[in-house]
Amino acid sequence: MMRVSSFGKELKERATTGAIRARESLVPALQMTLCAVAAYSFSEFVLGHVGPLFAATSSLIALGFARGTKLRRVLEVGIGCTLGIVVGELLRLWLGSGIWQAAIVLLFSILLARFLDSGVIFVTQLGLQSVLVVLLPVPPGGPFTRSMDAVVGGTFALLVAFLTPRDPREEPRVELRALMQQTAEVLRECGKALMESDSTLAWHALVRARNCQPQLDALRLTLRASDEVTTMSPLYRRHRSEVSQLGDAVEFLDLALRNCRVFARRLTSAINHAALSDDATHSIAEVLLETADAVDVMAIGYAGDDGRGRDSALRSARHDLAALSTRLHPRLLGVNRLEGETVVMLFRPLMVDLLETAGVEASEARDYLPDL
Repeated sequence: MMRVSSFGKELKERATTGAIRARESLVPALQMTLCAVAAYSFSEFVLGHVGPLFAATSSLIALGFARGTKLRRVLEVGIGCTLGIVVGELLRLWLGSGIWQAAIVLLFSILLARFLDSGVIFVTQLGLQSVLVVLLPVPPGGPFTRSMDAVVGGTFALLVAFLTPRDPREEPRVELRALMQQTAEVLRECGKALMESDSTLAWHALVRARNCQPQLDALRLTLRASDEVTTMSPLYRRHRSEVSQLGDAVEFLDLALRNCRVFARRLTSAINHAALSDDATHSIAEVLLETADAVDVMAIGYAGDDGRGRDSALRSARHDLAALSTRLHPRLLGVNRLEGETVVMLFRPLMVDLLETAGVEASEARDYLPDL
């Protein structure tokens, strides 16, 4: 009975998640549908191609839901299709048609694609086109009508991408805020680990910091797509500086998270060896928790779409982080043992990274730190 109840709950959760995903995908799905139909119709009625399926399929692949830049996908589809047909035709003339010939052509095409480019779509298109050339009869109009259809599909996808772009700042803002909130939680867990003398919490903070890497990688892809939109779309060209600023913040935040991992690892050891006095423990934990609050404010600032509110939040975060930086000296924090001093010394570069993430110049950020 319990198993049936658990299965029903899981099924309900999957249905809810699927419904949300489908609702959020409605507009892109409509764009993909209209683009595929338009590309197919253009190839059939304007160019006179018979059954131009590759026009529809290439537009769907180029415009699809995948992350990354649409321009790159369009180029991968167009070049992959054209080169695949060339390779397939040349090998068909040499080897003939058949199953074993198709196997050789497919293997050669995949290896050639991997040699030329690392893109998954490029490999797929080159391999697919070359093997279809060997297996399928030549269409009316010659083999390169399929290549033309692929170019048509890619071009229509590119037009849709440029004519109906989303605000290139929206997605990076949301993802950057989530990543900064994760960073704040890492710092908060480190502070709680000190307050409770629990090295397991510090280790959990280390694991959380490591798990942020996929988010960072995804955010870089998002920013690459946003940069492409601001470069090529006249509607959003004025936002190039803001997208660039978001990109800079991501790179500095990456450094901060790397230092978070180093810090959390050292903190685990310090807790296990009771390297900090009660006063030092309280002081460092207080700094960690206040730093986490400042990072939360910074996250709100970067996620805001109101210019004044955004600047105000970032200014507040910079002020708070700068004030905390001035306290990062072992003596000021009541630290009197070597291992405790190491904990403070490791937190100093982390604070510099956070200040730079908030928009402070590197030299100015280092000047906030007290001399040793």
